[in-house]
Amino acid sequence: MFESVFRHIKRRTISHLEYSCNPFQFVKFIPRHIFIKASSYTMSVQRAIQIQRPKVAKLVTDAPIPSIRDDYVKVKTVAVALNPTDWKHIDFLATEGAIVGCDYSGIVEEVGSAVTNLKVGDKVAGFVHGSNGDNIEDGAFAEHIVAKAAIQIKIPDNISFEEASTLGVGITTVGQGLYQSLELPWPSTTSITTDKSPAILIYGGSTATGTLAIQFAKLSGFKVLATASPHNFNLLRSLGADEVFDYHSPTVGAEIRAATNDRLAHVFDCIASESSVAISAEAISSTGGAYSSLLLVKEFPRADVENKRTLAYTGIGETFHKGGTEFPADQSHLDFQVKFWELSRELLAQGKVKVHPPEVREGGLEKILEGAEDLKHNRVSGVKLVYRV
Repeated sequence: MFESVFRHIKRRTISHLEYSCNPFQFVKFIPRHIFIKASSYTMSVQRAIQIQRPKVAKLVTDAPIPSIRDDYVKVKTVAVALNPTDWKHIDFLATEGAIVGCDYSGIVEEVGSAVTNLKVGDKVAGFVHGSNGDNIEDGAFAEHIVAKAAIQIKIPDNISFEEASTLGVGITTVGQGLYQSLELPWPSTTSITTDKSPAILIYGGSTATGTLAIQFAKLSGFKVLATASPHNFNLLRSLGADEVFDYHSPTVGAEIRAATNDRLAHVFDCIASESSVAISAEAISSTGGAYSSLLLVKEFPRADVENKRTLAYTGIGETFHKGGTEFPADQSHLDFQVKFWELSRELLAQGKVKVHPPEVREGGLEKILEGAEDLKHNRVSGVKLVYRV
């Protein structure tokens, strides 16, 4: 035994040794790092995309690995996906040190003491609060992340890590927009649409949220109309859209109202721009209706239309702040998301809902910010940018 130890020591340089004259204290000849506790070998820092200041984020190599919380899981990320909210937080809602990103897939490596729905080794996907000014470690664009366990799902066997990484913001927002906000009937695999079915407009149908919304609205028994660029029409039709309209057309609002015989009562706006608001207002029935958007539209042009909005982050059920406004924790939003994510997993596993087409780009975390720039400058259409970590 002694001989093997000393042979090991001979291979080390003297600068790494602590000398002792007592041969029975041979262990002091062993490099110090050998005696460091095993837990100390766990890396405490990682690579991540962090906000530096407004309009500036970068890949860092010394971001702290987040600590587990009671109702969270720690996940080794496998793939992540981009959303417009990522670059918008970098540009307009920047918090120094906040990790960017909301959508991910990965493998559970640790579970909090209160978690019962997941275990170590599970393949999971879901939604996290990226660029969170209240908890800057919460983002997805990192090698290790933490996620609220209740609204993460085990990835169905028929979906890859890359496909699963596209779901987070989309599933969360569709649940809020269609079912909490517009109060559509719960989706069912037996729903059938007819000429008498109520209509809904999904504005921005080719977005990652829009393609999911089309499918869920169809499963809720609605005749689905959608707007998009013509090159995405076939994609939307393949997912269940009954009629698709070119939002570039100067008469698109009137066209939609005519197609619905002036009976359109529901609009889910996945763009929430000045033009999308105007077109939606023109398309909704002359007798009024309900409009829900991803962003706050302070003044809808028509008083006879209910103006609602969604904010995915409320689905986590924790207090947070955006732009100086406090959003108090709302347990009912979390409870809803738990049920909706469970249903969504079933529909995905059955093939009743398909993921938004992923465009898997090479380069991993190093290239994410390039993708964010493409998204920011409208160079991405009909696909969702995905990166393997």
